[in-house]
Amino acid sequence: MAYRDLQSFLKKLEANGELKKIKIQVSPELEMTEIADRVSKAHGPALLFQDVTDSNYPVVMNAMGSYKRMSMALGVENLDDIGEEIQAYLNLENYLSIRGLCKSIPRLLRLVHVFPIKVPGRGACQEVIEHNPDLSTLPVLKCWPKDAGRFFTLPLVFTKEADSKKQNVGMYRMQILDKTSTGMHWHKHKDGSNIYESYAKKGLKMPVSVALGCDPAITYAATAPLPKEIDEMMLAGWLRKSNVKMVKCVTNDIYVPANAEFVLEGYVDPSEELVWEGPFGDHTGYYSLADYYPRFHVTCITHKKNAIYPATVVGKPPMEDCYMAKATERIFLPILRMQIPELVDLNLPLEGVFHNCAILSIKNRYPGAARKVMNAVWGMGQMMYTKLILIVDESVDVQNLSSVKDAVLKNISGADSLFFCQGPLDALDHSSAKALYGCRLGVDATSQSKMKEEGVTDTFAVITIDKKENYQGRNAIEEYMNHHEDKFVICVDASVDPKDMSTVMWKVFNNIDAQRDIIIQGYKIGIDATKKFTGEGITREWPDDITMTEDVKQAVEERWSKYGIDEVL
Repeated sequence: MAYRDLQSFLKKLEANGELKKIKIQVSPELEMTEIADRVSKAHGPALLFQDVTDSNYPVVMNAMGSYKRMSMALGVENLDDIGEEIQAYLNLENYLSIRGLCKSIPRLLRLVHVFPIKVPGRGACQEVIEHNPDLSTLPVLKCWPKDAGRFFTLPLVFTKEADSKKQNVGMYRMQILDKTSTGMHWHKHKDGSNIYESYAKKGLKMPVSVALGCDPAITYAATAPLPKEIDEMMLAGWLRKSNVKMVKCVTNDIYVPANAEFVLEGYVDPSEELVWEGPFGDHTGYYSLADYYPRFHVTCITHKKNAIYPATVVGKPPMEDCYMAKATERIFLPILRMQIPELVDLNLPLEGVFHNCAILSIKNRYPGAARKVMNAVWGMGQMMYTKLILIVDESVDVQNLSSVKDAVLKNISGADSLFFCQGPLDALDHSSAKALYGCRLGVDATSQSKMKEEGVTDTFAVITIDKKENYQGRNAIEEYMNHHEDKFVICVDASVDPKDMSTVMWKVFNNIDAQRDIIIQGYKIGIDATKKFTGEGITREWPDDITMTEDVKQAVEERWSKYGIDEVL
């Protein structure tokens, strides 16, 4: 099913009881975040704030914030349906007989929808044209207390290569700097940054347009880890089974989706000095540190007459972005299987925040299969950032974390089960000594990795410390190991509830550099998931956990009944 635009998707959500309209006035500065965070953690509905402080535009949040809504967004009953369809395309046996070809005709005809269509004239996104733009009129959120300002959190940033008509789109946060400019948060590894460098080498200004509020397939496609050669609008067209209609911007040569709610047109000038951007409460659940990034100059804003502003909040999982990551997991699994024939299934757990953990089940049919798969995964696109790869046998359901835990406790045997690998890390990783680079860990929890153990039990323990000194976590782990026979011991800061395993694992995935923080004592393994000090090799500031201020929490608590959310939670 193709949604014409964001608003048609919202109507579908409302018809299915998946949208809550909030009629009282709500502020985009912290209040919306606190509401959306509570609703997300309670697995609640999409939210449409109809009366927004200091803005004429409604705000929608959490629109794709559940498995059901993410599936609805992509027009399927279950996200696995998309992966199965892709698998059918990749299965050559479907094309080796007349009967197979005939059955494949509907599937092949669907490819007609892949190519975006450039339509003449103006699109719905250009019903109103503002040549004197003022970003302060938009209900842009300040999400978390220590954010440097207000940030666009669901922007589709369209660029094109210098001297080429080939376009790219990615999703990069944008901090408002003044009424006509924002920061452009292009990480070193991202396509937008590479295209920016191509303009810098030629001494040219770089045209940029930002679409806000597209239909959900287009929004998702902007986040998908596609090869640079593939236009994201092709994936969107295939997902929505309808060609994406694009219109030319008013003030530059970029084409954008015709039915977007808003479009920001402008440019980035590589000859200008970079601007200080951040900090920002990021999807890792920590504040990403401030740094220098290009300035995006907004020369024109266009929008629908009845435009709705889209926003999302990221932070400690689960949040809306987690379900977009799960869509990527299911959609790209068949492609991974094609390149890694041993691979059976994949789980990117929510606590792993996209790039910090991947659990794979494999056909473990020869010695070293697990390590071969680890290396293959680290060699594939954005999977190179994965800090922890955990491999289990094909008999283990990787979607069942209890089964995974049992396999880990049963099969891991000290250093023989661990594989340390230096390589690239995501720009948001804060635990490595160096930015963008550190130690990744592979864990072989297949049955072939198990060796004979003497006295060690298949149990684990979580201990807490009030950390005040360098290596206090490591010392506490070693002391515990000297007196206990648990196979694993995890050390976290005293602020963490040791019984809350979701939070404990979130800390493990975020806070360790494997080379520094894994302690091995025979068959026993210790993991220091505490915060680290500069005396422990950290060369950057350790970021704070994202938390809301007590006064905002209290204010939302006092107004909660007025929002009318309890009736749908």
